[in-house]
Amino acid sequence: MILRYLFCLIALSGFWGSVSVFAQEDKAELEKERLQLQKDIQDIQNQYNQVKGKTKQSVAQLNFINRKINLQERYINNINKELRMIDDDIYKSNLEIFRLQKQLDTLKAEYARSVVYSYKNRSSYDYINFLFSAGSFNDALKRIGYLKSYRTYREKQVNTILETQQLITKRKEQQQGRKVEKSSALGNQTKQMEVLAEQKDEKASVVSKLRSQENDLEKQLAGKRKRDNELKNSIAAIVRREVELAKKKASEEAKANAAVKPNVSNTTSTTENPTNNPATSLSNAPTIKTTTSGSYLDLNENDVKLNSEFVLNRGRLPWPVDNGYVCIHFGPYTIEGTTLKGYNHGITICAPQAGVPVKTIFNGEVVGVFSSGGEMNVTVRHGKYFTTYSNLSSVSVQKGASVKTGQTLGRLGVDDEGGGGGKLDFLLMIETKEVNPEQWLIRH
Repeated sequence: MILRYLFCLIALSGFWGSVSVFAQEDKAELEKERLQLQKDIQDIQNQYNQVKGKTKQSVAQLNFINRKINLQERYINNINKELRMIDDDIYKSNLEIFRLQKQLDTLKAEYARSVVYSYKNRSSYDYINFLFSAGSFNDALKRIGYLKSYRTYREKQVNTILETQQLITKRKEQQQGRKVEKSSALGNQTKQMEVLAEQKDEKASVVSKLRSQENDLEKQLAGKRKRDNELKNSIAAIVRREVELAKKKASEEAKANAAVKPNVSNTTSTTENPTNNPATSLSNAPTIKTTTSGSYLDLNENDVKLNSEFVLNRGRLPWPVDNGYVCIHFGPYTIEGTTLKGYNHGITICAPQAGVPVKTIFNGEVVGVFSSGGEMNVTVRHGKYFTTYSNLSSVSVQKGASVKTGQTLGRLGVDDEGGGGGKLDFLLMIETKEVNPEQWLIRH
């Protein structure tokens, strides 16, 4: 019986030890995330401080506040995760203490019975009589072994009781420590909720002022629409040119292949009219390669490989700007507090400062380096996928250059809305079809 309890005790110790390791790993991840969030919040606050004192409100200010609120909510969510983890740990610890206490009670009862038995049979004569009543010498040896085993059994009982008591004490101390951690986390949660409430009040004030400047914002939005249309038309022209080049190349390859085919008419009888043979006329006609995707940019070996790898990396592609975040999402949007609406053909990425490197998100070829709306832009082709990096202050690549993932294309331009940092308009297209770049970039 005692061996069974000892085994359970060892198994439980190992199980809760592994649970403790996993809890420590989760706690370390939460702490790492929290430190990063604190850094991001401080960075965005520093940027916001540069424009906070300006009399005229701007969309950039609203973007900063929204970013702050988003980070603050993630920070609070991080604290909530920690609280759930602590509650789970306390609950599991209570269960373990309850089980250990029941085992301890059972162990003590077993030990008490063995003590009573030993007391009743404490006479030395009884032990001697037990040995000499053996039927043979071997039987006597077995009885001696039994007595030794019984003595060992008693010692194990005592050791197991002591170990169980120590384990219960240890778990109670750990539980008390977790309760202290919970109290601290709850205090931090309350503090951060107050900060979030202040940020939302601050946002309401900015939105109210923006509403009073709706006419000025309409002019800004009209200028952005004009620049966006110029950029879109420039990209469309680049894509059409690349498709035409691919189509021309496919046609030339088809003609070259047709030229080397055997002339079927030479193998026919001289009395047969070749023009009446459908197979002959078709064999001499040049054909253009086709593809199941219907794209001329999915024909040659390099493009097929690029297209396949690009799709496989969906959701894992690196960001074109380090420490950037989306300040205007893809598609239709409304400026909060106003009736003004806009449409973003890609995503607008804001960064703490201008002049930082802008990098290509995947292997490809630079097919466009051009100016549009007073901004420098670079377009890279990845098979049938096109990425455009707009609002560069300088460009470090040339048209026709091959680029690798993470290679610098140029430097980030300033935020023209007075944000005090840098801003990149990033577009992703499958030929002429616009898609949401956020779904392709790695989440962070």
